Amino acid sequence: MKKLLASTILAASIFGFAGAASAAEDCGSMTISAMNWASAEVLASIDKFILENGYGCDASLVPGDTMPTFASMTEKGQPDIAPEMWVNQFRDQIDGAVKDGRVMYGAESLTDGGVEGWWVPTYFAEAHPEIKTIQDAMEHPELFPSSEDPSKGAVYNCPSGWGCQITTTQFFKAYEGEKKGFVLVDTGSGAGLDGSIAKAYENKQPWLGYYWAPTAVLGKYDMTKLGFDTTFDEGEWKRCTSVADCPDPKINAWTKSEVFTMVTPKVAESSSGAAEYLKTRGWSNDIVNKLLAWKEDKQANGEDTALHFLESQPDVWTKWVPADVAEKVKAAL
Repeated sequence: MKKLLASTILAASIFGFAGAASAAEDCGSMTISAMNWASAEVLASIDKFILENGYGCDASLVPGDTMPTFASMTEKGQPDIAPEMWVNQFRDQIDGAVKDGRVMYGAESLTDGGVEGWWVPTYFAEAHPEIKTIQDAMEHPELFPSSEDPSKGAVYNCPSGWGCQITTTQFFKAYEGEKKGFVLVDTGSGAGLDGSIAKAYENKQPWLGYYWAPTAVLGKYDMTKLGFDTTFDEGEWKRCTSVADCPDPKINAWTKSEVFTMVTPKVAESSSGAAEYLKTRGWSNDIVNKLLAWKEDKQANGEDTALHFLESQPDVWTKWVPADVAEKVKAAL
């Protein structure tokens, strides 16, 4: 918390402006990292459109991913903007770079943070109000019969090769899932995990497993996240929860994944208005979930989804910018 506070103060000192800045300035060129997951891809396209049409920037998208983008920003000063940086996994490195003045925090992109946990369909939660936590669910394998062996309960794992596969497996071990009559189902891929939820919904069947937000699936299907039976223990997380071969995991909880916009010093130097926008702009998981569901249903790309958002939800994005900027953006739609 102290590290975040220090980072925030430093960012504020560089980003601090009196009121909302005007767009009447020469913004220059800006490069924006279009990271390779849906919410980040859409947010990058929204930023590009607003910076170009509202602030007169020459904005362009460049391919990106979390660690390569951060390394490039700190070592080369490019790209200028990373709209959706999930910072928990390397917070110390980011805070060090902020302290050195190589990058700066902008807005908290996801205002309620990234969310991970074990979920059940809401229709199941309403039918079984006694199932409120992971521990509650793990006491009742009969409520979540496996399609392969109905005598066993099923817990759907995170996709293979993802970090959450390790943590979900360790949660399963900590709750003694096998001893209690459950099997951990390997979904193979993100598509496989999504498909298992869709199939359960189509047939109004029980489902228990790992998922996260924001995602298109949670925009399409009403799911309820189960409570944790303890509070987040960072020491235990580092010791065992996130370590694949740790033999004795303890019951733990996921913590909120903090997701920030990161920028280089060039942004504030080039345009106080653009910097103020990037310090202000953020949205909730509920908004993003529904937007990503629209993207998936329409098979739209990031640019088309950004335009749909800007056209259909001015009540959200006009709060991010001054009135004169909002009018310019609207005129360009």
